[in-house]
This record gives sequence, C-alpha cells and structure tokens, in this order.
Amino acid sequence: MSWLDTQPESSVVFLCFGSLGTFDVPQVREIALGLERSGHRFLWSLRRPPPDGKFGSPSEGTNLDEMLPEGFMERIGGKGMICGWAPQVKVLAHEAIAGFVSHCGWNSILESVWNSVPIVTWPLYAEQKLNAFEMVKELGLAVEMRLDSRYDGDVVMAEEIDGAVRRVMEADSTVRKMVKEMGEMSRRALMEGGSSYNSFERLIHAMINTR
Repeated sequence: MSWLDTQPESSVVFLCFGSLGTFDVPQVREIALGLERSGHRFLWSLRRPPPDGKFGSPSEGTNLDEMLPEGFMERIGGKGMICGWAPQVKVLAHEAIAGFVSHCGWNSILESVWNSVPIVTWPLYAEQKLNAFEMVKELGLAVEMRLDSRYDGDVVMAEEIDGAVRRVMEADSTVRKMVKEMGEMSRRALMEGGSSYNSFERLIHAMINTR
C-alpha cells in the first residue's frame, strides 16, 4: 500500500486473479510485456502456481525474476509494482487505482463496482465465465478481453493485454461512466430508504414475526 500512496490519482491498473488464480511462465511473460507496452502504471499480484500434477494454493515465492522477461523490472523502474498476496478491498478503494484486470469472481466484481473501478475480464474457472459475460454483454460494465477460461490452451498475447489495459484506463470511456453510476447506485441502496436496506429490514421483521 505504501507504493500506491506515492502514485498519482487514477493512474494505476491493478491485476489480481483471486485466491487460486495463477498462470504458467509463457503467460506471465506476455502479461508483463503487455503492461510494459501499455505504458500505464500497474500493481500486479503475482504468485507461483503449485508444482505440476499437484493441487494446492499458489506460492508466495520471493524470486519471480525467472518468470518475467529478462530486464523487465529494470525497464519499468518505479512505474510498476509486483507483489504476492494483495489486500484487494483496500487496493480497489485507493484513489490511485483506475482499472482492474480480474478473474471475475463474484466478490471481485462487487468490490470493483462498489469502488467504481472498471474491470478487464479474464475469467479462469467456475462461474467466472458467466460473470464476465454478464458484466460485458448484459450490463456494459467491463472491458472484454476474454470471456472464456484458460483451459482452451491459448496464451493471451501481449498485444491483446496492452489493448485491454489502454481501453480500461481511458478517463472518459463509456464503461468508466457506467461503472461510476452503478457504484453510486449500489452505495445508495445500502443507505436508509435504499432498496437493499429495505429488503434486509423486511427480512429481519419476517424472521421476528415467525417466532
């Protein structure tokens, strides 16, 4: 968080793929090259996948240089930060964050909308493909990069990543305006008199009255 505190307002794209989201080395290198080409500041939550043939949580390995393109960290200088686990809720609420490359888990979607941060969709497994489709095609609240999962075997190339990052970081884009409006609506819904507030109040009364 200390690195984010030194960044200009609305200047950083955040990449995070959930508790189990990892990529192999070829994909990691394409992500790195795409970020470098975009020229945007970034915070990237990057963790090692479990060993081949094993199931488990990603590793917080300290030496990630072998996964990245040669000289990448030196070239980006202070414009980018790579970390292991990241406090996603706090990151998305930070004034420096302007875009979010996400696996489209439901919690991540809710957190991004609440903070009015537009998403680039990159679903990996489970219900995430459906969530991404809803955000892009039905609601218009996200920038489409992928709507399918990683299990098709394709590597998403740097050019595609570069383009998606540039689109999500556009200050006056339609997606950004719509996400801002939806964020305001979601916050009003929780205030007294809002739809979520009223629904929860009715639920409590119903539970009390059934005793």
